[in-house]
Amino acid sequence: MIKTNLKSFSRDELTDWVLSIGEKTFRASQIWSWLYQKNVTDFSCMSNISRKFQITLNEKASIYTLQLDRTKNSQTSKTVKFLWKLEDGHYIESVYIAEGKRRTFCISSQVGCALGCRFCATAKMGFIRNLDVHEIVEQVLSMQRQIGLKPTNLVVMGMGEPFLNYHNVIKALWIINHQDGLAIGYRKITISTSGIVPMIKRYSREKLPFQLAVSLNAADNETRSSIMPVNRQFPLKQLIQAVKLYTKQARKRITFEYVLIKGVNDSTDDARRLLDLLSGIPCKVNLIAYNPTGELWDRPDDHRIYVFSDIIQPLCAPITLRLSKGDDINAACGQLAVYN
Repeated sequence: MIKTNLKSFSRDELTDWVLSIGEKTFRASQIWSWLYQKNVTDFSCMSNISRKFQITLNEKASIYTLQLDRTKNSQTSKTVKFLWKLEDGHYIESVYIAEGKRRTFCISSQVGCALGCRFCATAKMGFIRNLDVHEIVEQVLSMQRQIGLKPTNLVVMGMGEPFLNYHNVIKALWIINHQDGLAIGYRKITISTSGIVPMIKRYSREKLPFQLAVSLNAADNETRSSIMPVNRQFPLKQLIQAVKLYTKQARKRITFEYVLIKGVNDSTDDARRLLDLLSGIPCKVNLIAYNPTGELWDRPDDHRIYVFSDIIQPLCAPITLRLSKGDDINAACGQLAVYN
């Protein structure tokens, strides 16, 4: 018999399920608290639930946890990469990044990815499948158990394109955000997309509160299409229109991520094009030096990065030079990949 995974339920759905098996609604509150406040992994640990009900839960439900295969600890930063084995034998990676008081969990949304971005190691895996809601939620819970600390920030920037697994990602984030559970504030949760225009528009229409980031990486169609094939389907004009719709309806800034690749998208002309493209858009810009993923590319030198940054300063937008965290263990931006 296929058991119901309780970590795929919203709070209301859990209440409905508890009622459907003949129990009182307060049981849902008990279970929810044990799962997300106390982070237990076994029904027998739920001490305020009768033994009889524990047996019923074991028969009908699952609170499956990811199986930790191994961890890698960076020698240059407080970054840890986790390799998880899923029930069907596939693997995913998640990353813990610590900086000062900030504890960021970077989680995956798919096994592999179909979009083929050339700067990203995950693309070389191809697409295998979407992660279920409980597999997304469980990455946060499992890392919290391993680290012993709750995250201050959550980014859906790991393996996969979140907006191609839209329903499961959004549902998982509502579970993670819920005030009676992990209670990670929506301002501390960021979804990163490569630019799936119809889903950006949907996200805007639904007025979802989580932060949104777009992986841009070039300000002209020819260059962006050579780096990110998704640009051929959703070129820059469409993408920027969707972004403007988002900033208007959400009334908040959007974050643009720009991976600087030596000789590809890091010239002064590239910087001027970026300045023109983003002028007038309420935004933040994260500049990220390319992390090696097997392509015959290099990161620009520091001087080139600072020149690029100086040129786009007139945007009057926060511009961050993001330092690589965990590149020595292939845990930095674009480096997550698993080959079974």
